Amino acid sequence: MNSARNPRICIAGAGAIGGTIAARLAKAGLDVSVLARGATLDTLRRDGITLTDLEGTHQVPVRASDQPDFGVQDVIFVCAKAHDLPAMVPRLAPLIGEHTIVIPAVNGVPWWYFHGEGGRFADQPVRATDPEGKLAAALPYKNVMGCVVFITAEAPQPGHVVARNPHLIMFGEPDNSMSERLRELCAIVERGGIEARPLERIRDKLWTKIIANISTNPLSVISGATLEDLYTCPELKETVVAIMREVLLVAASYGARVEIDPLTFLELGAAMGPVRTSMLQDYEKNRPLELAAIGDAVLELADRFGIPMPVTRKVIALARFRGKHLHDPQAVAVNA
Repeated sequence: MNSARNPRICIAGAGAIGGTIAARLAKAGLDVSVLARGATLDTLRRDGITLTDLEGTHQVPVRASDQPDFGVQDVIFVCAKAHDLPAMVPRLAPLIGEHTIVIPAVNGVPWWYFHGEGGRFADQPVRATDPEGKLAAALPYKNVMGCVVFITAEAPQPGHVVARNPHLIMFGEPDNSMSERLRELCAIVERGGIEARPLERIRDKLWTKIIANISTNPLSVISGATLEDLYTCPELKETVVAIMREVLLVAASYGARVEIDPLTFLELGAAMGPVRTSMLQDYEKNRPLELAAIGDAVLELADRFGIPMPVTRKVIALARFRGKHLHDPQAVAVNA
């Protein structure tokens, strides 16, 4: 990054997370462009992004387009669902230069998981998240920066985001180095009022988020429950803990150090309040569910070590069935 000028930042995808990041950085005076489409693009061009967070409500103008015509960027946040990445990432080519940092801010196991980590599966693909190798082919690994987003947000309307918990993003190099660009990136993000932590072992925190996602997102689709319900209601909490225990074994098999135990997960999750998971929000809007990255990828990693995941497999299967069939008018008619 060129520290002599204001860094050029693109947010690719202006949903709840992308909208929050874009609004915070643009409000701080950073040079922010947003790649969006449809009603969201129309709103951004007309009104900018409206963000309601712990500091109040902000209406922030941003540069927005449905074409990657902003020129080469210093930083690109890719804030799309994991299943949308194979179509989106190749479109970002005009924005990516030799030193551009590309940050996939997505849920689940990232396709680059085994790049640079030096383990027994070094540089092998994660088939569930990049089944045809399109992501690996479209984006050089040297441009990738890992991240774990701890922001709870919803977009009730296009261009309007509500994020009522503290904003935190953790960043880390895939090779676990504490690079200069990592430190510079964190300093830039901090300017926007988002806590940014540089990590030496980004995969440890990835597993923390993976455990939180897989133990709540699919179950929320089945039950319609909020995070508060999932972490406190006895009939749901038992299943959440069972999934956590299964996934903790997978994480340990890959050498991850997960510092939070299941009881602490429950306490922290309940404190989030009546927040709907991102997968439940997608389900209610009849959008595809992010089950490949959040669920199937973890099962893929478990299979490499022959780890049984009976509860996790069942919940993922039920969520997939519900996602495929409940919004089908014929299925509703038959069930009636």
